Amino acid sequence: MTQPNSDREDETHPIYGEAVPIDPDILRVTAHNPGPFTFWGTNTYIVGTETLAIIDPGPDDAEHLQLLLLIIGRRPVSHIFVTHTHRDHSELAAALKAATGAKIAAHGSQPQLQPARGRAGKLLDAGSNFAFAPDLALRDGDVVAGDGWSIGAIHTPGHASNHLAFSLVGKDILFSGDHVMGWSTTIVAPPDGSMTDYIASLGKLLDRDDTIYLPGHGGRIMQPLDRVRTLRTYRQMREAMILTRVRGGDRTIPDIVRALYRRVDPALHGAAGLTVFAHLESLIDRGLVTTEGHATMDGLYEPA
Repeated sequence: MTQPNSDREDETHPIYGEAVPIDPDILRVTAHNPGPFTFWGTNTYIVGTETLAIIDPGPDDAEHLQLLLLIIGRRPVSHIFVTHTHRDHSELAAALKAATGAKIAAHGSQPQLQPARGRAGKLLDAGSNFAFAPDLALRDGDVVAGDGWSIGAIHTPGHASNHLAFSLVGKDILFSGDHVMGWSTTIVAPPDGSMTDYIASLGKLLDRDDTIYLPGHGGRIMQPLDRVRTLRTYRQMREAMILTRVRGGDRTIPDIVRALYRRVDPALHGAAGLTVFAHLESLIDRGLVTTEGHATMDGLYEPA
């Protein structure tokens, strides 16, 4: 599931417990929540020098909160921006708001879905934070002006229906959240994730001229449009492979996963199955694959 990073991240190891300067107006602080879906951990970005903005406060982690407050010091925080409501990005927003008085800004929609759970009922990092509610509901194209900075919202659904990327106006810098990362492809998990939306959102970014992406996990991406093209091509190739498997006789998602992800750690096969499901939904929408009734994870799929 992980693609080679042709763009080369600027760091080769995680840096915890301190702020890493990315730009004169940007600091990165990485939460200590590493894992197969979070890489080194969730990146929190501090924007500005006087009155600050925070992008993606991160998971509910007391140590991460205290570190952020230490770095912020006596400077006021006016806004807390959240790329999407998955728990590893949004859950600390409420505590950070309580400590700073900042307004939470994010897409206004909330997925009406059950929280994602793993073994023994444990909530997954990528599960939605259903308690999340922004003070400022952002739409595509909205711009929030702060003290020496302006941040624009770009709706990029796919990984999550309420996913936003944020542009730092005047800097050609994009905070890409989980939509584009350098270390891995993005998981697109129905029902909230949509492969059709994801590929369309990649095309939306290709219409922009940002020169640096700062993702939600991993290092900065210095040739972002090349990376976006690579991701789009990869998704198109993967979808063609899935269609070939269906036309060749594979009828279930586990059959397809075993064939296409045989070299991937079996612990990631569940996530791979969700992405295959997203591709199958896209193929059904385009009239290339059929299934009885609504598409499901345990459904039977046939060529149209």
